[in-house]
Amino acid sequence: MQPETDEEENSKQHPLVFFDLETTGLGQDCEIIQLAAVSGGHSLNLYIIPRCCIQRGAARVTGFKVRGQRLYLHRQLVFTNSLKEVVVSFLTFLQMLGRPLLIGHNIRSFDCPLLARALDELDLRAEFQASVSGCVDTLPLARELLRDRRLQSFRQENLVRELLGINYKAHDAVEDVRTLQTLYGFLQPTQDMVCRHKFTLDTMESKPAVPSSKSKIPLKLPGQRPLLEHFRQTGKETKRHDEVDPLQHEHI
Repeated sequence: MQPETDEEENSKQHPLVFFDLETTGLGQDCEIIQLAAVSGGHSLNLYIIPRCCIQRGAARVTGFKVRGQRLYLHRQLVFTNSLKEVVVSFLTFLQMLGRPLLIGHNIRSFDCPLLARALDELDLRAEFQASVSGCVDTLPLARELLRDRRLQSFRQENLVRELLGINYKAHDAVEDVRTLQTLYGFLQPTQDMVCRHKFTLDTMESKPAVPSSKSKIPLKLPGQRPLLEHFRQTGKETKRHDEVDPLQHEHI
């Protein structure tokens, strides 16, 4: 059996997994506290007691606190796992879906480097790379799709508010991924656009391709009202992010 070429791989319709991390801060030396992922009706939500202190700003924004080696979220005790248990569970989740496309907001510069560090620490990078078809960051994707909309911010929570007319519980990874899944369905990027924004852990530091400003991108956004009603009916009123905005960065 011949291995698939890059062109054949890109033309396939892979399942979509939306993921997000909550962390102890904004720097690349911060640690993961929460990992959440969703794909259709499948979801994963796991917590970790970090090995470093949670920065004051991050604690205020996310609601996480550590007391006596226990993790609390908005004063409620949450069950935690080790970093290895969380990463292995995430890999199992991805493998269950058959090499999905991993999607998140601002993941190219934040979530994926942190995930890569954890994978390298556990010697699991190769297994992760074999478990996904690639990654897509919805921040530059939204900037390309909506560049004529004159939005003031491309943080996920702002996009949800501007496009869906909804305010939701931001800075909670579960709410973030559920909302991003709905937002992505609303934006409906073309397959060519998704392929252009696709990257891997090995290529995430390279500059993403940007189309010529002269090229027109057809943007057919579906009607807001039906989606808004469906969004409220399913109770998925959730969060999100984008640029480095002190203490309001999408990832903490």
